[in-house]
Amino acid sequence: MAEMNDNVGTDDGTVGERELDTPKNTLGTAKRLFSQLGDQHVRLGVVGTSIVLYTFFHIGAPMYSAVVVDALWNAIKDCRERHTAFTIGFANGGIGWNLLVLAIMYAGEWGFYYLQSYLMASVAENLNLTLRKQVSAKLQRLPLRFFDRNKPGEVLSRVTNDLDRISEVMQNGLLRLITAITTIIGSLIIMFYYSWLLTVVSLAFIAVNLLVTKLVARRNLEVASLRQETVGELTSLAEEYYKGRNIIKAYNHETESIAAMDDAAEHTRKVTQRADFLTNCVNPLIRMISRFSQMFVILLAGWMVISGRMTIGVAQAFYQYVNQVSEPITEASYMINSLQSALASAERTFAMLDEKEERPDPAEPAQVMEPVRGRVTFDHVRFGYEPDRPLMRDVSFVAEPGRKIAIVGATGAGKTTLINLLMRFYEIDGGHITLDGVPTADMARGDLRHEFGMVLQDTWLFGGTVAENLAYGKADATRDEIVAAAKAAHADFFIRTLPQGYDTVLDNEAGNLSVGQRQLLTIARVFLVDPPILILDEATSSVDTRTEAEIGKAMTKLMSGRTSFVIAHRLSTIRDADLILYMDHGDIIEQGDHGELMRKGGAYAALYNSQFA
Repeated sequence: MAEMNDNVGTDDGTVGERELDTPKNTLGTAKRLFSQLGDQHVRLGVVGTSIVLYTFFHIGAPMYSAVVVDALWNAIKDCRERHTAFTIGFANGGIGWNLLVLAIMYAGEWGFYYLQSYLMASVAENLNLTLRKQVSAKLQRLPLRFFDRNKPGEVLSRVTNDLDRISEVMQNGLLRLITAITTIIGSLIIMFYYSWLLTVVSLAFIAVNLLVTKLVARRNLEVASLRQETVGELTSLAEEYYKGRNIIKAYNHETESIAAMDDAAEHTRKVTQRADFLTNCVNPLIRMISRFSQMFVILLAGWMVISGRMTIGVAQAFYQYVNQVSEPITEASYMINSLQSALASAERTFAMLDEKEERPDPAEPAQVMEPVRGRVTFDHVRFGYEPDRPLMRDVSFVAEPGRKIAIVGATGAGKTTLINLLMRFYEIDGGHITLDGVPTADMARGDLRHEFGMVLQDTWLFGGTVAENLAYGKADATRDEIVAAAKAAHADFFIRTLPQGYDTVLDNEAGNLSVGQRQLLTIARVFLVDPPILILDEATSSVDTRTEAEIGKAMTKLMSGRTSFVIAHRLSTIRDADLILYMDHGDIIEQGDHGELMRKGGAYAALYNSQFA
């Protein structure tokens, strides 16, 4: 990452802010989210039809059960009066047909619920896939400024947690809310049709339930937010101590680290305990109120049955509707909270998708004539990570083809920034950078970067075999070419000592290799690409002196005839450079070869003498 950028803060509107788990623009976010479902109209149509049919059977079954129960009750009374055996038959419109129709309605209810759940899961996962593809493509188009402003964990949270939450709520919460609303409306209509008195009594108890749910849910949301924060702090602390375990042991800070982890874990325990209690206590409380409601309704319905104002079939059907209405209503606030949370996640995802991207490549990009000579020119270049904080004010130099350019200076002087501008990881604010006379701003980034090979101080290897890592920049490389590159980088010997040699699988951090071995692999990767221009950022800082000397010989051979930019802190390694650029606070204050700068007796000479005093 670029130098002189350690203090870049989180700008307004970036991912790094601590955001509430509620959307700022609910309607707009919902419209945009559902616009992503444009290619799933058929599935959504089937889901909508399934919801209608499910609701019809779900609401109609209790109503028809009233007819069945009354028919059974009347048949049983008739048999008792006639002293005949009770039978269930299908002849002459027998009661068996009523039971069969009721069974078909229950089966239809289950079937359409299964169908809508299955299709909605497909819709949600396809939406998740669409958003993941968009986010993945977006991350490739975002400038490094975005990653400077935002923490890696925050960005990863958008890519994983937020998208998973959207998918989960789309599958469950949205479907449950829609079916709950339709069920509540239909059930209440039938309940009022049966008995307005019983319906008013039921709604009174439901209102109490809603009040209790709202009070508990509000407190639960606050505690849940606090729990998420404390869990994040605990995870961050655990990660920090895990990565720094060697330093902790070296400085005998095990006791302090354990105490800090214990404090964080204890705080998390207390907050989680409160959150779990509030989550788990609300359902028993609501169910207790619901049971009182059901008991009161049963007593009233029994009185109405005895007084002849209601049949026993209608009474049991009404009892079913009470359950159908009370459960969804009491869960509605949680469903709505889940939907709000999902919309907040969608809003954060869309905020990332709306981030300003890199300047697009020209419609007709300029091309460097082959073969590339490697003449690089910085002409009065100006640049700053922040518009009001310029770093480079006027940087000019010429790197002739085949020459070795060394870039030196104190930490934070702008050495890596210069390389980032050359590779167009950042866009310059003024001036020109040219490659063989062609402005790099007029070239396609892919074409420009194809001409460079980079070996950075921070090695990066991905999960895969050693051979696949070496061929990262040349996917069609043969095994012989891979081995030849490894030998040139003095990596072949240790690779063959690995369990499967070149086919040994490395984990995503290459933890089964030493730092020096990882660096040798990245050097071999550049040998294999064989680019016309090289960039070496302390490429041998993690290898021993003998290996450094051997790699130096190989590097000399590799750099022969190629323009090379070398960032070095050990000035003994760049005394043979054709041009040395001494940087300070982003600008080049001295340039020349080693002899010229030593005779000048300026900043470079002072730095060189300080290393060999």
